[in-house]
Amino acid sequence: MKLFLLLGALNGFLAVALGAFGAHGLEGKVSQKGLDQWGKAVDYQMFHTMALLVTALLMSKIQTGLMTGAGWFFFIGIILFSGSLYIYAPTGIKTFAMITPLGGLSFLIGWILLGYAVIKYI
Repeated sequence: MKLFLLLGALNGFLAVALGAFGAHGLEGKVSQKGLDQWGKAVDYQMFHTMALLVTALLMSKIQTGLMTGAGWFFFIGIILFSGSLYIYAPTGIKTFAMITPLGGLSFLIGWILLGYAVIKYI
């Protein structure tokens, strides 16, 4: 529980900082498409930061490996999805864009595990 709360706090900080950097530091340096991709990375990082925090808080009520799995899949999704877009947006290196769907899959698995745990244990 504590680990996912800390990861949530860290990712919340990073999402705000990277969002500000994208809005102020990248403007005029990357294409509009790159800025849009950067913004999508920030949005998904923040959405799944909230998912990490909710997962951590629910862990006190639902004590199952499903919750731990959900938390890790959300965190891995942030790294793969948002991380790959943070690199792809300013560089345009397509290899990083091919990693992004793996992050999306991680997010989906996290949501399935969270939903299943809630249905089963609450």
